Amino acid sequence: MRQFNDSEHNIQNEESVILFLVVWTVTEITRYSFYTFNLLNHLPYFIKWARYNFFIILYPAGVAGELLTIYAALPYVKKTGMFSLRLPNKYNVSFDYYYFLIIVMFSYVPLFPQLYFHMLRQRRRVLHGEVIVEKDD
Repeated sequence: MRQFNDSEHNIQNEESVILFLVVWTVTEITRYSFYTFNLLNHLPYFIKWARYNFFIILYPAGVAGELLTIYAALPYVKKTGMFSLRLPNKYNVSFDYYYFLIIVMFSYVPLFPQLYFHMLRQRRRVLHGEVIVEKDD
């Protein structure tokens, strides 16, 4: 199994990495500011507003950055066999990280809308006081 080392610098220089790092940073600053002020029982409206509005742009941008980074890494992962385990080995198990990454990319298709629409419902409930009735499946 190939271990993690410094040879992934090609991928680290992708613009998509900067995109998702900036998005994650803004998201976490907003989220933890919200939690902190909430714990102090002094939540400024701007922090509350930012927590429930910034995600509208940040979430799709972050997902795009993640997917573009994974896509950029695929040729390198395939060429090097990074994190893959081939047979025969003492565990008698095979794992191909390249195909795992492809499955992860495709998992965004059903998961992203669910999470995004959940946040939109939360936004309506918190900012507009709407009562959202969840449907039973």
